[in-house]
Order: sequence, then structure tokens, then C-alpha cells
Amino acid sequence: MSTTASLDPGLDEDDLYGAMDWLLERQERIERGLAKRHLKEGCLVLYDLTSVWMEGRSCPLAKRGHSRDGKRGKLQIEFGLLCDRDGCPVSVEVFPGNTADPATLASQIATVRQRFSLSKVVLVGDRGMLTQARIREEVKPAGLDWISALRGPAIRSLVEAGDVEMSLFDERDLVEITSDAYPGERLMVCRNPLLAEDRARKRQELLEATEALLEAIAAATRRETRRLKGREKIGERVGKVIGKYKMAKHITWTIDDDGVFAYRRDDASIAAEARLDGLYVIRTSLPASELDGPGTARAYKRLSSVERAFRSLKTVDLKVRAVYHRTEPRVRAHILLCMLAWYVEWHMRQKLKPMLFDEEDAQGAEARRPSVVAPATVSMSARAKASSKRNTDDDPVHSLSTLIDDLATITRNTVAPRLSGAEPFQVTTRPTSLQRKVLDRLGVRP
Repeated sequence: MSTTASLDPGLDEDDLYGAMDWLLERQERIERGLAKRHLKEGCLVLYDLTSVWMEGRSCPLAKRGHSRDGKRGKLQIEFGLLCDRDGCPVSVEVFPGNTADPATLASQIATVRQRFSLSKVVLVGDRGMLTQARIREEVKPAGLDWISALRGPAIRSLVEAGDVEMSLFDERDLVEITSDAYPGERLMVCRNPLLAEDRARKRQELLEATEALLEAIAAATRRETRRLKGREKIGERVGKVIGKYKMAKHITWTIDDDGVFAYRRDDASIAAEARLDGLYVIRTSLPASELDGPGTARAYKRLSSVERAFRSLKTVDLKVRAVYHRTEPRVRAHILLCMLAWYVEWHMRQKLKPMLFDEEDAQGAEARRPSVVAPATVSMSARAKASSKRNTDDDPVHSLSTLIDDLATITRNTVAPRLSGAEPFQVTTRPTSLQRKVLDRLGVRP
């Protein structure tokens, strides 16, 4: 008797490409169905953008732009993901690789208002997406509410104008204010002490690294042999050094008549920046009667679920990059297919949480958090699961990838008896106890 795994030898690349073309033609219908299932009037809609690099140069979407992956010298595309409040994806759109983040917002508003037929939702996007101009020209005219955040210079202006009293943070870490600079908005000013310490440490490290490079230039202008001369030449070298770690704002320097270079820290500039360490400001159009200050901060932090989706799509499980397709429709179909794969994975994770390292008790984790501004914590059950590597049923805890590897040992084999006249038949391997629990939770029969 011999056994072989059953495979379909009739598929080739053309069949797979044909399936992608079929899928792309139905994208709008699929996404309308997902939106009907996961979105409703007045809900939170999370939106964020990422980039992936391309292999090849023939796709018209492939452009040079800011690579979020740090992949230099490669053309790229960008794609934006719309998710519900829990990070479940409902729509994806691909953009040329040189598209600025705010320029992608108009099409997402049209998707929500026209394709999904939603007139009132709360759009949540980061400070680079929901800029002042986009809020004024696109979000408000569409009649949507929004939650976003302010950039550093805007926060500095609030502090300098006296709208933010730093003494208020002696006893609390979230203060709600209003400002004439932002009429009709509520501003939640948050201060995270751990983030403040981290930024202070990084600034000190960057200053020390910059000074080490500047000291080498200063020594070169004082040495006896092969002395570095010329204001233009010295200035050019200094410019490269202070720009390397972006510390030009904190360093003052001079070149005297003898061509000797000297530098020092700008203590006033450093102190002014240090006042803002750990400070961030969340802004919203929602009235307090609909969402209070901590709730607004919590809603903005839900954007982290979109970032987790990007990590899974790009690195952990689905590996959307690099993209090798050459035509625009195939690239769009590739991204859509990966988004739908993440949709399936997202739902699998919800059902399989007890068997994964994922957090099961979100309320318990939130209860252990001293405030919404404090770093996220894990529940006691999640901590116990991570420590023992076992769940409450005493089964081993997995990552999703290792759990799928375990399920992959379930096979359907074709058995060909050697007895004369005996017909081949199929046999499926018997699932283990853990595999049976997984299949039951997923509603799958082997």
C-alpha cells in the first residue's frame, strides 16, 4: 500500500492571474459588504497609510517617495487601510509611491460617504494625515467628525501663548482645554512622564554624538599640519555634521578671523524643547457629551491597531512586500488579496485568542492601567499565559504562525491498495486534541 498527498495539477500561473483579475473587478462590492457588516452611523473609522517597495520599474504606480521601510533606492507604492474601531479592515486603496499622506484623504471620505452610504462617522487619523488644511477643506465640508493630533510646532505655540499651564501636570496627565487658535475644537493635552524621559535621553545621546563629530572639525582647524582652512570649506563640513542628527537648532558655532572653529550648546533652545518632552495634544470636533477627554484619547490610540495590521501584512504573517507585479491592476489586486487575507486572520485571531499569546481580557488590561495616557499594560491572565506558555486548559500557547504549522500536519491522503481490483480511497489524518479545539472554534471540519 502507498500514500500520496492529493494535489491539483491543472492550475498554472494564468489561472492564478485570472483569479486576481476576477477579484479586482469585485472589490467595490466586497468592500461594501464588509462595511455593512462592520460600520454603522456614528462609528469610529480608523485610517492610516503605509508604503511597500516594488521590484521592477514598469508599473505606473511605482514612484520614488518617502519609504516607511527605510528601503533606499527602490521605487514604491503606497496603500491606505480603512478599519473599524477594533482594527478590522473594511477597505484598501493603492496610491502612487510619491503621494503625500493628506492627498489620500479625499478618496477615503468619498468611500465612506458614497460607496458605504454613511453620513455621520468619526474619522480617526494621525497628525500627518488629518492636517489643518484637510480638516478645513475636506473633512468639515463632508459633515464628518474627526479625531487627530497636533504637530510639535503647534504644541509649542499653545505653550508659548499660555493656553497650556505646565503646572497642571503636577497632579494629572491629561488636561482638556480650548484655544482661540482652534475654534470649535476640544484639545486633550497629555503628558507621559516615561515618554518625556525617553525623549530627554535620546536628545542627550544625539547631542553627544553631534559634539563628537564637531570636536573632530574643531581639532582639524587648530592642528599644525594639514590644517582645515577656509570659511566655506569648514562651514560645509559643519553643515553636514549638525544635520546628520538634526541637532542644528541646539548648536551655535563660529569661525574666527584666524579660521578657528568653535561651538557650544544652545541651552535656551534645549530648555525650550525640554518643556515639551512627553507632551502631545489630541484634537477633536466631537462635543464632550458624545465622548469625554479620556475616551477621545483612547479612541486616538486605537490607530495602533492599524499599525499592527500593517506589521502583520508586511512582516509577520502575510509578507505583502516586495511587490513583483508589473501592471497596475495586478498590483491593486495583490494588495486587495493581502487585505482580505488579513481580514481572515483578524477573525481567526478573535476566535483563537485562548490558544494564542494575544490579549484575551482587554477590560482587565485597561483596569490595570493607571490612566489612558500611561503605557498599555497586559491583563493578569495574559501575563500568566505568557509566563507558563500554557492556557487555562493546559494546552500549549502558540503564535498564529506556529499554530497554523501545527494544523498543517492534518493531511488528506490518497491510498492506492496494491490488491488487484481495489479502488484508491482517501484518508484524512485524525486531529490531535489541540487541533480539534482549534477546528471547533473556527467551525471547520477536516
